[in-house]
Amino acid sequence: MAYVPAPLPDTGRDSATAAMKGGVLGALTSRALLAPLAAVVVFLVFWEGLVWINGWPDYVMASPSDLPPAYAKYWELFIVMGWQTLWRTVVGLILAVVVGLGIGMLMGFSRTMRDALYPLLVGFNAVPKATVVPIVALLFVGQHDFNTVLIAFMISFFPIAVSVSIGLSTLEPEYRDILRSLGASQTTIFWKIALPKTLPEFFGALKVAVTLAFIGTNLMEIVSPHGRGLGALFDSGKTNSDYPLMFAVLIALAFLGIVLYYVVVWLERTFAGWAERPQG
Repeated sequence: MAYVPAPLPDTGRDSATAAMKGGVLGALTSRALLAPLAAVVVFLVFWEGLVWINGWPDYVMASPSDLPPAYAKYWELFIVMGWQTLWRTVVGLILAVVVGLGIGMLMGFSRTMRDALYPLLVGFNAVPKATVVPIVALLFVGQHDFNTVLIAFMISFFPIAVSVSIGLSTLEPEYRDILRSLGASQTTIFWKIALPKTLPEFFGALKVAVTLAFIGTNLMEIVSPHGRGLGALFDSGKTNSDYPLMFAVLIALAFLGIVLYYVVVWLERTFAGWAERPQG
């Protein structure tokens, strides 16, 4: 009878499976996940307790326990209008990034342009955008998508432009002189030194711009007579005195904002993770 050796255990596959399970378990139990979840739970408990202690009815102040019935009743509207709010916000944010980067680079590389544009940008940003929304709505009647994207862009591009400008204008001249002495062009200096130095400031401003873009989107959705999206759903709840629906919309907006925020955090760790210093 021929000798048949016993198969060797597949240690490589076992170790890979164990590593994958350990990675998933580690991600689910990491401080980065547990800390914000705990904060959300504490906030909801505090909110529920505040409503219960004061004895507020749902037409004065909705509690977290009033929100699930609203989501169950209007779930189709939340999906449809949530998507409309999200894509307009993202488009406005992308435009803000493109224009903000362009203006920031222009001001960062040119002292003359910085002196000329800064007063205009500060003055424009000082104008309350709630007063601009009706003007835009009347100026482009019936073009709700364009109006909403425009307001989201107008509110969110300012911090991006300023942060990029500051990052480029504060570039140490020693780095620039060394690369120039080695024959580097202005383009090489930008890609090798200026851009990496500006990335932390850019992503910091982008985190702020995400929330500002949502504010602009919902301002237009509420004010515009042709409004669609979560802002329009909020306005419908206000008209019908449906306070649980109104608070459910606010929580949905907060959720979308948090999702976009963590998308920016992921991009920051991918492209500028080297700038994050470990904390004890």
